[in-house]
Amino acid sequence: MKRLLSSLLSLLLTLVVAAENYPYRSDVLWVTVPNHADWLYRTGEKATIEVQFYRYGIPQDGVVVNYELADDLMSADRQGSVTLKNGRATIALGTMSKPGFRDCRLTATLDGKSYKHHIKVGFSADQIQPYTQMPKDFEAFWQANLQEQAKFPLRYTKSLAPEYCTDRVECYLVKLQLNARGQAVYGYLFYPKGAQKGSHPVVLCPPGAGIKTIKAPLRHKYYAEEGCIRFEMEIHGLNPTLSEEEFKEISNAFNGRENGYLLNGLDNPDNYYMKRVYLACVRAIDLLTSLPEWDGKNVAVQGGSQGGALALVTAGLDPRVTQCVANHPALSDMAGFKARRADGYPHYSRVEGIGTEQHLRTMAYYDVVNFARLVKAATYMTWGYNDDTCPPTTSYAVWNVLTCPKESLITPINEHWTSEETERGHLTWIQKHLK
Repeated sequence: MKRLLSSLLSLLLTLVVAAENYPYRSDVLWVTVPNHADWLYRTGEKATIEVQFYRYGIPQDGVVVNYELADDLMSADRQGSVTLKNGRATIALGTMSKPGFRDCRLTATLDGKSYKHHIKVGFSADQIQPYTQMPKDFEAFWQANLQEQAKFPLRYTKSLAPEYCTDRVECYLVKLQLNARGQAVYGYLFYPKGAQKGSHPVVLCPPGAGIKTIKAPLRHKYYAEEGCIRFEMEIHGLNPTLSEEEFKEISNAFNGRENGYLLNGLDNPDNYYMKRVYLACVRAIDLLTSLPEWDGKNVAVQGGSQGGALALVTAGLDPRVTQCVANHPALSDMAGFKARRADGYPHYSRVEGIGTEQHLRTMAYYDVVNFARLVKAATYMTWGYNDDTCPPTTSYAVWNVLTCPKESLITPINEHWTSEETERGHLTWIQKHLK
């Protein structure tokens, strides 16, 4: 018995460290186990979840677990409770008649404190299709904008950033001009030390959502260490050397719920804020493919959340892209709420006044699912099922419309995060697909 308890405690500690769903060094641990190991079912097939609840690694007997069931991101449509016996109980989730995901949201109370957890399982997920349709002039709209941008010559400044240089990596701060209006984006350009002419793949890394500095620029230094030229960019034209406090002040002033950049110009596809951002990603490819050290063949894009969206957008817009890696892409099937199902980040369904015919029209020109339909580059997607920021319904909506060569890594337990091992695996995948 002592050996069994010791093994259990060791396993639970490993789970706590590895899975951010569980608070680090928490006294309690939830374990939820669907009766299908891959968390996937067919429509009409009934799902059950075994719930386990531990405190100090000890199964909690007699604790009441309240639960509510709902479709992905939707309000609860069923509630109930179970009492744990030897720390375990089973909940019947039922089924779905249409492709989608069901969410089981759990609450247990110990000594007056509530502990929450949730788990989502999918039904015929491979048949999820986006609500969003492609406008008839979608490709013409973007080609016209790309042609207009191409009239402006490639211009940028580049200065050494010694604080991010190492014995194996050289880093430069770049200011990339976008147009004659003086708009620009910044980024850190990382080279392998002693980069040779015509020898290196290039990788564009667009950022996640928000107005913020470029996070820990050296966190992906292994790209340059292993021979890639990598451009970590921001999208708002703000110098990343500004302090975090300055970024916070700017965000507070211009990125509130009522005036955030993802709402700016949403009533007109020609004026929407993200048009400049999407075009900036293509201009960043112009920059990377102009470098004499580029190998002339390989152009990768890689990002997560908003960055995953921008990776797919860039791959859809620019045939020079040869490899695309996207984690749980945002901006995907954003009008899904019109079908009473999960919508992609930024979740316009939660913003009062959004959803007019004009808003929906603009969304369609900027929705990732429509760019995904155009992607020809080999693509690698990763996503989790417990994600409420970029829900699995929208990731499948993207995945299911891709017709390019594609591979996926699905990590069901993940919320809106990826492990360092998964991140490192993105470069490994890119390296395997170099031309």
